[in-house]
Amino acid sequence: MKEERIKGIDPSVNVKEAPTIAPSPENSVNTPPPQQPEGGTSIGGHVVGSAPIDIGKKIPGYVYALGQVVPRFPSSGVEKEFAQVAGETETTGLTDRETFHAVLSKRENRYLARKLCWVLTIEGVATYVLFPRHRGDLEFLVEAIRSVPKPEDVDVIIGEKGPVAPPEMCGGLKVPMVAFDHIFSFDRDSMIRSIPRPESIPEKDDDKFRTAAGELFDRIMQIADNAGAMDEHRALNYLAVRYPAIYAKAAEEFGCDFSLTGVEARPSRLSGVRRIVSAIFSYTHRETDVTEKYFLRVDVTEVFPFMVTKMAPYYDR
Repeated sequence: MKEERIKGIDPSVNVKEAPTIAPSPENSVNTPPPQQPEGGTSIGGHVVGSAPIDIGKKIPGYVYALGQVVPRFPSSGVEKEFAQVAGETETTGLTDRETFHAVLSKRENRYLARKLCWVLTIEGVATYVLFPRHRGDLEFLVEAIRSVPKPEDVDVIIGEKGPVAPPEMCGGLKVPMVAFDHIFSFDRDSMIRSIPRPESIPEKDDDKFRTAAGELFDRIMQIADNAGAMDEHRALNYLAVRYPAIYAKAAEEFGCDFSLTGVEARPSRLSGVRRIVSAIFSYTHRETDVTEKYFLRVDVTEVFPFMVTKMAPYYDR
């Protein structure tokens, strides 16, 4: 089994002055085409590639989603071929999921990976059909398969949402297609352990800090209808996996007898040519009912969100 690396939180970041951690945006913006472009990749019997598609002046629909990548058989023919290959592979003592992982991990079986339908599920619900933006990125989908999956596993999908997949593409599944630019994976507990503890919190309180961070992460994951497609949800999901300062503030507030009473995102008044979202975190004192709010701004104009301002007190207007 390939060792997984946590690629979200950087342990070397000083949380107190945590900088924005944002990759450089890609220049190309394409929608998964139904026809075959030159150099395309076949997924689930349909060919997708990087050929430009005329999408007019419509603003691209970007996705920054947190879920789990699940492979599916688009047809009985692909399923039978997989079963035949599995029968020629040493799988004694392996579970079905371990067998799936063992077969697709072999380079000679990559043709099967190209024929599978790759689905992102969120809270157990099939939400997107995934396509690699570039041919070589198929590897990211294969690497997202765990031989022993756990409910706490998280796959982060960053890309552009296209039209709804035709029913024949993925065994009758009709959900939007997403051409992804980047995927990274981790499990919840490993991510929480990787968050750097702020200097203001002593080592003896490390467990309390991890508990506070886990509660905030779960709160963001459980926001209703968070499919990572709305600007507000993209901003929150970005912060959950890229900005450790929100967890330091949660631990600080819990230590002062405050409860987390609200996590919301709304368009910022600074929005204009650029789309800016304000993420607001509310904490209420358990005895006095006094509420303190803190916010930060995230630019979600392009496929890769990035920080505009760091966390600061928020005052209702």
